[in-house]
Amino acid sequence: MTSITPPTSASVSVPEPVPYPFNEGAGLHLHEAYADAREGAGMIRVQLPHGGPAWLATRYEDARFVLGDLRFSRAMAVENEGEPRYNPAVSRPNILSMDPPDHTRLRTLVSRAFTRHQVEGLRPWVRGLTGDLLDEMIAAGSPADLVDAFALPLPVAVICEMLGVPAEDRPKFRVWSDALMSTDRLSSEELLENQQQLTAYLAAYIAQRRAEPRDDLISGLIEARDAKDRLSEEEMTNLCLAILVAGHETTASQIPNMVWTLLEQRDEWQRLVDDPDLVPSAVEELMRFIPLASGGFFPRYAAEDIEVGGVLVRRGEPVLVSLGSANRDPAKFEDPDTLRFDRPANQHLGFGHGVHHCLGAQLARMELQEALRALVTKVPQLRIAGEPEWKSKMLVRGPRSLPVGW
Repeated sequence: MTSITPPTSASVSVPEPVPYPFNEGAGLHLHEAYADAREGAGMIRVQLPHGGPAWLATRYEDARFVLGDLRFSRAMAVENEGEPRYNPAVSRPNILSMDPPDHTRLRTLVSRAFTRHQVEGLRPWVRGLTGDLLDEMIAAGSPADLVDAFALPLPVAVICEMLGVPAEDRPKFRVWSDALMSTDRLSSEELLENQQQLTAYLAAYIAQRRAEPRDDLISGLIEARDAKDRLSEEEMTNLCLAILVAGHETTASQIPNMVWTLLEQRDEWQRLVDDPDLVPSAVEELMRFIPLASGGFFPRYAAEDIEVGGVLVRRGEPVLVSLGSANRDPAKFEDPDTLRFDRPANQHLGFGHGVHHCLGAQLARMELQEALRALVTKVPQLRIAGEPEWKSKMLVRGPRSLPVGW
């Protein structure tokens, strides 16, 4: 077990950092070091594989404060050689590494595509898609790999549909996304090569859409770029890149994560089989319960001296936030290590908080709801049919393959 020594007040000397992340790649267990950190005073110091040390916020209130206070900057991480990070590459400018007003300007350009109204308009199409994918999986016979047959193609199809990416190009995104979401599995040169390949693809696709505009998100961004001069060419390409990767990777991981969690607690799976109307609240509780990230990432830098949970964070110091730990904080959630679909006012941080709250939260919710509803209604006898292959050295955790039978 990792030994941690939290500081006791804002005035104590800075403690030595401990190696981070705590979580193992295989499984969805939340490391007990997080409970130790929450029970101590203040925050702890951690050292990631690359860059300098950082403070780590593990309690709900501290996490929410850091994510919501504009005195904590994401932009200060860009091109910072000392940025605490999992892989060798330092941050490049994109919507995830911007502060207002630039962040607000770009987010406003795409937010209309992800409103509740727009997402609900997509629900019938997504419901049909989940049914078709499961029909194909069932027809192919048991056992099947839930990831390849269902969990991955669903969100890839949805985000590519929104962007207008052709169906025949979708398989390429798994390779590129795996590379961009990896920690130290690839070298800096390999990371850069994959990023350049995806950027080149998007640049060519944007040029094609300029010549033949359609009713899709990329055509709308091109109009904002060319007719209204609201973003640069580089910003447009990076924004499309971020939407493509973030728009499918986390949902593709959470679908098998949720199935694995429910089938490990078979009574909870059966509750959804018996009453599919519980699916929306189950999705919210599973978002809280499952520690998706391998650890805290995307450091926030203090733009001035700020006290967080009894620790004085000096100007220029980075803070990492563990959403998985915050979502298991007993000071916020009663009986936090138990799945409770009837949990009242489930204000989890599964989609983040503040200005960087997940842009696609409504879309992800809808996809997860439709995926779970389809599974419990079409394959109620679903079971694990073999050992999963877990992702390793990735920013998000989950099965790379999950054998299931019925």
